[in-house]
Amino acid sequence: MTSLHTNPLFARLADAERILVAGAGGGFDIYSGLPLALSLMHQGKEVQLANLSFSMLDGLPLDDWAAPDLAAVTPKTALHQSYFPERTLAQWLHRNGYPSTVYAFPQTGVRPLRDAYRALVELHRIDAVVLVDGGTDILLRGDEAGLGTPEEDLASVAALAGLDGVPVRLVVSVGFGVDAYHGVNHVQVLENIAALDRDGAYLGAFSIPRATREGALYLDAVAHAQQATPEHPSIVNGSVAAAVQGRFGDVRFTDRTRGSELFVNPLMSLYFAFDLAGLAARCLYLDRIEETYLMRQVHARIAGFRETVTTRPPRTFPH
Repeated sequence: MTSLHTNPLFARLADAERILVAGAGGGFDIYSGLPLALSLMHQGKEVQLANLSFSMLDGLPLDDWAAPDLAAVTPKTALHQSYFPERTLAQWLHRNGYPSTVYAFPQTGVRPLRDAYRALVELHRIDAVVLVDGGTDILLRGDEAGLGTPEEDLASVAALAGLDGVPVRLVVSVGFGVDAYHGVNHVQVLENIAALDRDGAYLGAFSIPRATREGALYLDAVAHAQQATPEHPSIVNGSVAAAVQGRFGDVRFTDRTRGSELFVNPLMSLYFAFDLAGLAARCLYLDRIEETYLMRQVHARIAGFRETVTTRPPRTFPH
């Protein structure tokens, strides 16, 4: 039991020396973990960054692969590719004087993804992993009205849930409300958080203030990524960054949101933190995706599960 003035997430990480912060869902998810990773670096921790990647990794030369399904991305990796969030982040890290390798996992099933995580853990003697989701679909157990885009997120959860030898495994979610576009009912998200709290798996929430060093650096990193990838900027991190800046409502930062109405608000800048094992235990279909080798198998098995379950009806906020 901790004191009220102690952050339970950082208390769990206090004794860890070598920490992996990993994006769970692909794309720019690793940016969602950047404030946390920078804070740990500023505390003197050795921090590695990784991301389940939507980038074109197949064409990378053999020297860029640290292990099967584990690419080591640097500021000079695949400069001909316009969309490469891991390289863009590596360039920002280098520009700001931080270690600039960002590891990337290709989209695979649970078994090869776990092997790649194991290789990375052994390479850097990792003693704690923080899995980060930009959004809230990682918190859905499977019987909600809508699941958003859970395949990559829950493949990452399953891969780490079965990884022995890492004493601390945590999940953080930032961007509350952003998944409404993908059909997530956020009253059900809150219901799930309450259930995780009853199980002892919820570690509380805290904000990313722009007045902190890490908050200011995060805003700079998101702006850099938007400039580097103008045709496909991150809607999630753009929304979170807008919330960190105190903006509200239908905030416009990219033409990608044309035709839809955003609801940027202070809740988007909150980190919600969880014990990974406790979160994994509540997922109703995690066993179904355990023996997968391809991401399309993960898609198919989640879809098959959804055909067998009676979903909880969506609910609206009462006030």
